[in-house]
Amino acid sequence: MLVAGLTATIGLTVPAGPAQADPHGPDPTEASVSASRGTYEFAQVSVAAGSGRGFNRGTIYYPTTTAEGRFGAVAVIPGFSSPQSAIQWFGPMLASKGFVVFTLDTLNPLNFPTSRSQQLLAALDYLGTQSPVRDRVDSGRLAVMGHSMGGGGSLWAAQNRPSLKAAIPLAPWELDNTWQGVRVPTMIVGGESDTVAPVGSMSIPSYTSINAAPEKAYLEFRNGSHATPIVQSPTLNKYVTSWLKRFVDDDTRYAQFLCPTPAPDTTISQYRGTCPVG
Repeated sequence: MLVAGLTATIGLTVPAGPAQADPHGPDPTEASVSASRGTYEFAQVSVAAGSGRGFNRGTIYYPTTTAEGRFGAVAVIPGFSSPQSAIQWFGPMLASKGFVVFTLDTLNPLNFPTSRSQQLLAALDYLGTQSPVRDRVDSGRLAVMGHSMGGGGSLWAAQNRPSLKAAIPLAPWELDNTWQGVRVPTMIVGGESDTVAPVGSMSIPSYTSINAAPEKAYLEFRNGSHATPIVQSPTLNKYVTSWLKRFVDDDTRYAQFLCPTPAPDTTISQYRGTCPVG
């Protein structure tokens, strides 16, 4: 068995199994959802530029077990002028909790949100059809995440592909704040003191405009900067993990961490949500 963090070979294949939405992993606790690592051993494989169409290059992180069928998958893209390394920690964190994760470098560091959305969707298509771990991916359970312009890109991706199971825009930068077409469960994460993508003109209007999604949430970090939503913390681990588990895996065990919505505290300045239950 591969051990955590081991780099896999490009030629890796595993027996294919039926697509499923069965819960993965042990019963969750406050400690487990907030932790930086879960119970799954994971491996990683580098994807070189030119391996697929519509995206640049990146790294795939995936659980090594073949005993639980296929896993939901998440593509994550960084913000304006940022490299993959800015968001790469999401790979090990989420793979160890039972997801296949593709962290990306953009085609061009200056790409705007609409281009980043296309790259996210192209990366998900590659994961399920051409990637060396395609037989581990349940292509019916896919999600997107992104920071800054990548967050704007994740909103566009959710609007353009309603079959996605979840979207998590992190400090999303996008001048267009009208997302009535988003029908994907979406959790927006912002920083109270963000001066690059101010929450009052971007995150909050975007959250408010989402009225067709079955569930939505807005998490705001107290005194948070533009970078805070991509700095690993127990709070960010908790809500990202719970949102993806609840909606990508359809695992109702995680609803308890989203509902009732948390009250403001020293970390969270506000949290709004439709309070998913069951």
